[in-house]
Amino acid sequence: MSWFERMNSVVEYVEEHLDSDVSIEDAAKIACCSKYHFHRVFYSYFDITFAEYVRKRKFSLAAVDVLSGRETILKIALKYGYESPNAFTRAFRSIHGVNPGEARSSNVELSTYSKATFSSELKGAEKMNYKIVERPSFNIIGKSKRFEFDEFSKNGKKYWKEYVSSDEYKCLCQLSDGKPGLVTGSPLLTAYFPRENDKRGGFLDVLGIECQSKRNVKPFETHTVPPAIYAEFECSYRNAMKTNRAIYGKWFSATGYERDGDKPDVVAYFPMPWRHFSEIGIRWWVPVLNSKKSLSKHISKK
Repeated sequence: MSWFERMNSVVEYVEEHLDSDVSIEDAAKIACCSKYHFHRVFYSYFDITFAEYVRKRKFSLAAVDVLSGRETILKIALKYGYESPNAFTRAFRSIHGVNPGEARSSNVELSTYSKATFSSELKGAEKMNYKIVERPSFNIIGKSKRFEFDEFSKNGKKYWKEYVSSDEYKCLCQLSDGKPGLVTGSPLLTAYFPRENDKRGGFLDVLGIECQSKRNVKPFETHTVPPAIYAEFECSYRNAMKTNRAIYGKWFSATGYERDGDKPDVVAYFPMPWRHFSEIGIRWWVPVLNSKKSLSKHISKK
């Protein structure tokens, strides 16, 4: 079954469970991938998190039920998983801009969010250059923050923008004095560690520097990145998120590679003298399984 067939099966699963519990764990199982990978693919393709998509689909149908007038608001709230009518009313208003009672009693405009469709026809025929590289284990010391995907999509950029302006960030950079790591060749890294045991499939976001051994330097934490085979993609900082969305939204389905479980995605930063931060070089390392017959022939250990 192709990526698109699996993801469309997830969409059907959502449609069948809009009036009950929709589990990210079940969705990832249907897609035959980790929760982290599933979140990335879904967001990359639709520009909306899976949880937000489910919520908007639920309230598209809830609006129809409200307008029909056949059931009380309390019954409709319970139907869509809300034990409190007040919580249902707040969520309804956040989607439609009016309370359920107002929607029922007056001629107001409501919103409908259509069912998603994964197409096997990729959007455009963009060229993506990549190479397969192998990296040994290394340690990263730095600042970490746990995110759920919804929270990260809304507040992640702001959080890290504020952090890199802090005195703590300056102290972090002084630990390496700007020298590149021996394994990564980079003076600054981000690693996204999947949290597969988390019910909602969040991740640990670590901004730091490579270090030779585990170090105890407060207030920072040290995390180990295991040895892995990566698909490597190069881009500028300003195109980093666009490239990541292309990796998860197009590259995996176009090549047939599978992501390697709970190993982290790594972003290596390569500053250039006299250039604005948005123009620094970026390398995305996305861990892949050594499952393709020809993979070993193309692995670079440089």
